[in-house]
Amino acid sequence: MLDLLRPAARDPRRVVAWLARTVGATVRLQDAHGGLLAGEDLPLDEAVVADVVTGRISAAALDDGTRHVRMVGLRHPEPGAVLAVGRTAPFDRRAADIVTHTAGVLELLLREAELTAAGRQLRRAAADLRLAILQLLMVEDTVSARRVAAGLWPGLLEANSARVYVVEGAPADRDRIADECQDLTDGQALVVRCPAMDGHVIVLGPASVVGERLGGLVDGRPGTYLGGSLRQSLARTASAYGQAVSALAVARFRPDRAAVYAERTHPERLLDPAALRAWSAGLLRPLDTLPHHTRAELLATTRLGLEFTAVNAAKVLGVSRNTVRARMDRVETLLGTRFSDLAARAASHLALNTEATHGPYDPGVTAPDSPHGASGVVPGGPDPVRLDDLLGQGTLRAWAANLLGRLDADGRDLRGTLRAWISAGANAERAAQERGLHAQTVREHVRAAEPVLERHLLTAGTDLYEVVLAHLATGAVAVPALGRANREQPDSPVHG
Repeated sequence: MLDLLRPAARDPRRVVAWLARTVGATVRLQDAHGGLLAGEDLPLDEAVVADVVTGRISAAALDDGTRHVRMVGLRHPEPGAVLAVGRTAPFDRRAADIVTHTAGVLELLLREAELTAAGRQLRRAAADLRLAILQLLMVEDTVSARRVAAGLWPGLLEANSARVYVVEGAPADRDRIADECQDLTDGQALVVRCPAMDGHVIVLGPASVVGERLGGLVDGRPGTYLGGSLRQSLARTASAYGQAVSALAVARFRPDRAAVYAERTHPERLLDPAALRAWSAGLLRPLDTLPHHTRAELLATTRLGLEFTAVNAAKVLGVSRNTVRARMDRVETLLGTRFSDLAARAASHLALNTEATHGPYDPGVTAPDSPHGASGVVPGGPDPVRLDDLLGQGTLRAWAANLLGRLDADGRDLRGTLRAWISAGANAERAAQERGLHAQTVREHVRAAEPVLERHLLTAGTDLYEVVLAHLATGAVAVPALGRANREQPDSPVHG
């Protein structure tokens, strides 16, 4: 019996089978409702079974002249179980003692199984809560996220900013990686199994030590990678997650298999802050009539939907893909644009991230780094800001020309293929028709442009939209028409 109690061999069915062989009997282990847990079918007196299950008697011995039956009550799992042993020969003292001792062992095994199942349920509930907190942060509901976290993980979200890390490994190893992340961060981080990517574990931590500890996770472990974001406010968790995923792609090519999102020249930093915020506010103005919660939900969903696929955005937010598409369709209608147009997606992404970074626009408040004085008046006085004017600023045009100029060194005309691909909405077949190339050649050209531009282009996200904005700034791609549903928006056709 001791051999049956080793960790790798603990199974009530094996113990019941051992008992049957040892005492030469038919053995049945059943729950309080008569369900078979282990053993074989054995007819029993229901009245006696009821007395044993309820605890009125702890054991019973029956003899009908041809068969001898011993029944022992087990208190676990609740509300109890019954071990019944029947054989043709009477029970001697040795056989009776073996049955009694086996009943005690089975009770311990059933109790262990009950506690193990309860532990799994608790871990699953805790994992669901951590995911719910992350989903609340993704839609900028930091108040609710803090309320949910406060009871179980006090102090976890007290800081107003945090970094997001994504650990990638084999899907089969994810549970183990998540447990190690929990141990390494010692309660100082929110650890979530990514609902969108089977091999990803998301870690949100306000403490700088979190990144240092996670760095040791990938050391000496081939196939495991770590990407981290810059420090962001909790309301920008979705943006931080996008940065971590982008850094993860870089980590795959680094010898230490870890990377932090690189600070580089982003196009929005080259634009006049007041003009950028004024234009963004004008584009998003149709949403201002919505209730605050609805507006925030629509914008947060759209930001994720533009950064990732609708399917993955739905998994991250914990809603259906149809819900994501419905919300994005509503925003698309209100903004008077078409997200199927890659240039329009890039412009909308710029406006949404501008508001997420700086908050609602107040024309009476000047951005700290604005060169336009305390009045906050943007170039052109009271005239609204147009997207083509915004993108035509000298510093941005110089940045765009320098970025795209890197492609000129390649003799395959990567620049021309990339322009056609963007104009075709990232559709390789349509771009191939325009360029007179095979669709696979277009894809190969786009892949070849990625290391030159140091940006990922074949997946939606910030990298791709920055390259699109560079094409808009240089005039290689036409500035999209925006604001058809908003006649006050200067980019609306009614103003042209």
